[in-house]
Formats: sequence, structure tokens, C-alpha cells
Amino acid sequence: MKRYNLLIVLLLLIFNVTTAQKKNSPAADFGTLKETKTKIEKTVPLVIGHLQTIATKEGDNNILINGKTALGKEYAKVEQEWRLYRGNMESCILNNSNKKSKKCLEYHNRMFRDTMINYKNYITYLTKKNGYLGVEGDTKIDFNPAEMATKLSEAYFNASDAAGRMKGMQKKDFLDQTNAEDYKLSSYSTIAQ
Repeated sequence: MKRYNLLIVLLLLIFNVTTAQKKNSPAADFGTLKETKTKIEKTVPLVIGHLQTIATKEGDNNILINGKTALGKEYAKVEQEWRLYRGNMESCILNNSNKKSKKCLEYHNRMFRDTMINYKNYITYLTKKNGYLGVEGDTKIDFNPAEMATKLSEAYFNASDAAGRMKGMQKKDFLDQTNAEDYKLSSYSTIAQ
């Protein structure tokens, strides 16, 4: 009789682990993190290209130099918020009850969304149609902070549900993957070349 009980417990454990970590399961889908990272990184070359066009038309290379410096400062804020966001979301899930975890996730998601809105406003100002120094630009940037924040929120809520079905170190290992190098933003100096 004990053998059958042990077998049932083992099967249930295996089922819970595979359900929580299935690749195509929304519970473990951190693909949104990679997508958001890519969208943030793609803004830099687009804005620099726009600044280069303006500098060329105006014959003033200071526009490009000063613009790149200012964009680098804004990107650094986003880079820091992105790192904090991922760490805070993991911490919310690991260190709180389910109800507190949801509130914590919502709070940090709102903070991240607000930072992304500020960044979007900044790059929109630099690339607007009748923009900087009166030179028209047709730079189209695929960057919607509300949409990105919503997708990230869903991914982390699903991760929270999946982590709730896990125990101990398994839960921590599962959530640690969000802080992997794959999801880290590339440095501004790398992208801005």
C-alpha cells in the first residue's frame, strides 16, 4: 500500500512541475520580457539616426553629440528601472502572500509604466514631425508603454500563479530566470555606435 501512495505522490509532483514549467504555457512564458527589452533597445538607433539627419541638414555636429549625450542619460534611467523592475517583481512573488503579492506586482508595474511613458515622451519630443530645429522627420518608433506594461503584468501574474504551485528552491530558480543576462538591457555605449 505504501508503494502506491509514494507512486501517486511522485506522479502528482512531476505533473505539477511540468505544468508550471511547460514552455508554451502562459504560466511560464517570459517571452514578453525579451520582446520589451528588444523594443527598448531599438529606440536608440532610431533616435540617433534622426539626430544624425538633423545634424547633417543643419551642418552642426553638436546637435548629434549633445543629443546622444542626453539620450544616453534618459536610457540610463530606463536601464536602471528595468533592472529594478525585474528584481522587484521577483521579490514580490517570493516574499509575499498571494494577496500582498498581487498589490506589490501592480505597484511596481505602474512605476515601470510611468518610467516608460516618460522615456516615450522624451524620444517623441526628439523625433516629432515638426521637431527639433524645424527639421521634419519621419521616424516611426514602435514603443507603446501601456501595451508593454500590460503584457509584462500578465506574464508576472502568470508566473506568480505558477510559482504558487512550486516549493522552496524550485520557486526561486524558476523566478531567477527573469534576471538572466538574456533579459538585461544592452549598455547605451554598445547600442549607440
